[in-house]
Amino acid sequence: MNPSCNLFIIGPTGAGKTSIGRRLAAHYGLPFVDLDQEIERHCGVDVNTVFEIEGEAGFRQRESALLDECSQRPGVLLATGAGAVLAEQNRRQLREHGYVVWLQTTIEQQLERLERDHRRPLLAVPDRHERLRAMAQIREPIYRDLADLAVPPVPGVPGEHAEHGSVTAACERCIALIDRHWQRQPTTWPRQNA
Repeated sequence: MNPSCNLFIIGPTGAGKTSIGRRLAAHYGLPFVDLDQEIERHCGVDVNTVFEIEGEAGFRQRESALLDECSQRPGVLLATGAGAVLAEQNRRQLREHGYVVWLQTTIEQQLERLERDHRRPLLAVPDRHERLRAMAQIREPIYRDLADLAVPPVPGVPGEHAEHGSVTAACERCIALIDRHWQRQPTTWPRQNA
């Protein structure tokens, strides 16, 4: 939705939604909300435990309920989970309540960034490349349709310093694109005279 007072970040696992989202929130003076962290805060356990106990269906129900709540807050930057876009009701909430920015990435970048990350239940498989490719095939058309703005990936060189550099470069690219396209709406409106 443009104009809007909210920025919503979508994209695949490992695209940098949390790390870039935090920097964008600071830049735009918005409170930062990470949907997965909100789920963990409400449940009192990590996402893996929610998956173990309730399965993906239970997790998705919790995700939808919190997305509904968080997306209606005025003046927030919300980073969704990668699969939050799968439910039509979630897409509707995102479309109606914020300006949606899609952080794009390549499967090679995902594999590099997630190499030491073993906390993601959907990636607990022998062939991560194939899993990421299969998820991208389903999700990329949804991201494309939902996004108000797509931010292409920043080429990176393997290594931690390059990763830090790519986050900085990605933030700069995001800010330049967002500033050109987002019609930021104020979060408070002047009171009407009665």
